[in-house]
Amino acid sequence: MANSRLSNGSVGSPPRLGLQVRNNGHALSWTDDLPVCQLSGIGFSTNQVYREDGIRRELHEFEDRSFHFKLNDDCYLYGVFDGHDGSKASNFTSQRMPAELLLGQLVETTSDDEIKEVLNQAFIAVEKSFFESIDHVFAEKTTIQLQLPEGLNHYDACRQFPEIMSKLDELERNITGGTTATVALICHKNLYVANVGDSRALLCTTDDEGMLRVMQLSVDHSLMNEEELNRLAQLGLDTDQLKQCRHIGSSDSTRCIGDYHVKGGYKDIDILRSAIREPVIADPYVHGGVTIDSSSCFLILMSDGLYQALQDATGCDRVNVEVARMVAAEFSVQSTLNGVAQAVVDKVARIHHDTYLTSPDKKQLCQKRGDITLLVRNFNYPLANAGSPAGSASYHPVSIPFYQGRANSQPPVSVPNYLPVTTTSTSDSDLMSLTSPQTPTASGTPGKDTLTESNTSGSGQSTLNTYASTNSTSTNSTQSSGETRFPSRYYQTTKLDLDENGKLEAYIDFSDFYRAIDKLTEAQRESLNAETKPKSAYEPITEESESFVPEN
Repeated sequence: MANSRLSNGSVGSPPRLGLQVRNNGHALSWTDDLPVCQLSGIGFSTNQVYREDGIRRELHEFEDRSFHFKLNDDCYLYGVFDGHDGSKASNFTSQRMPAELLLGQLVETTSDDEIKEVLNQAFIAVEKSFFESIDHVFAEKTTIQLQLPEGLNHYDACRQFPEIMSKLDELERNITGGTTATVALICHKNLYVANVGDSRALLCTTDDEGMLRVMQLSVDHSLMNEEELNRLAQLGLDTDQLKQCRHIGSSDSTRCIGDYHVKGGYKDIDILRSAIREPVIADPYVHGGVTIDSSSCFLILMSDGLYQALQDATGCDRVNVEVARMVAAEFSVQSTLNGVAQAVVDKVARIHHDTYLTSPDKKQLCQKRGDITLLVRNFNYPLANAGSPAGSASYHPVSIPFYQGRANSQPPVSVPNYLPVTTTSTSDSDLMSLTSPQTPTASGTPGKDTLTESNTSGSGQSTLNTYASTNSTSTNSTQSSGETRFPSRYYQTTKLDLDENGKLEAYIDFSDFYRAIDKLTEAQRESLNAETKPKSAYEPITEESESFVPEN
């Protein structure tokens, strides 16, 4: 691990902490001494594949990793990492990334450009350190490969040297694997987001009309991103063939940390062999700084397992909005942020599984799903029963029902979102002193959606253009900053007093109504009763008698 700056001016590796050993024999990690942010919560679910009878099982180990740290009152760091081909890369990155950002690197940085550069160099330094950590595996692999005769094909090698080939396979598994990385940094009351891969960051804010806006601050680096396809085409790759394969190596991400085979070893992959340089890179897209003020509600970081499972199961074309709507709904019933995040994860997992069992047309699409991680960071959104001694640790796995209708349709009673207008930001000390919100009354009709699209080039620069849309797909990889508005009202209910008999006191005077009824004639009363009598929901069909005009 280098203790100096990289040759390109990047921030070098911090001094390695002493690896003391705990009583249980495990060495301390990079992040053991960092305080956890109490303004955030995390929910997760392991990958699942379904049998015909509905029984579920895991395909592989849980490969997602995450963290949520508070360095001080002015610096917070959050991250979600979706590993593939094992958890080696995601585990390493989730421990090393905080070390690259929270051990003095941000002390003297004040401008947006300086902070964004620190984030950019942190990604490069983490990948460099990851490959350095497995250098000995590469060396051992090369040494063993020299024991095989030149020109021997793989089939003959397995027959003639089974022990050597078995050892090579084991070493190969130790160098495979990479991870997406989505990191959110709050520094000097500004929010910065950096990401590689297709894990997402969403910021939910409120406007003057009490509408909740959802903005995607990350970029999906996948083969659905036209900017990424253009970058790969400039390297000499056949993008049509890539889109047909839908994967680069064993992942669908065009940028990641780690994954040696699509980087240093890309010449060994037929579809990547024609590239003039490494096609998969670790250069992040960096966005910021976004000022955190009284209009900021909450931040969402999620792996693609969450939004992909929800989109596959429901077919919704604005999946970011639906995730934000579900999170907002859980704020009104959960009492902890971990409860909010886990309730949304459990709900999406249940929707996906139920769709597989009950929807024949989506059965193949929903046969399995990936690991799910959801991180929610609260800013100014009230949490139900926060600070209540009786409900401070309650968790409601079944809360607000999610409507599985068409993407643009609404249930008879819409999801009860609420949105308070808050004038002061929330800190660690006053989070639990918020007034417990009453059950809100839902508004019935969603507001007009407005989307802002950001076209991101391979160098990380962006050009923003705003347009109105009524049918925009939120999973489009070129959409890095999408704003969607939907109504979210907050109402306080009036407390009703009971009399000594335990009944509500009359609060409406019906005297005029009764006097009017007394003045009606018998015929008028019969007519009124006939009009107000409950009717069947089905109208009888009146059959008309056939008639015809006789021929002349």
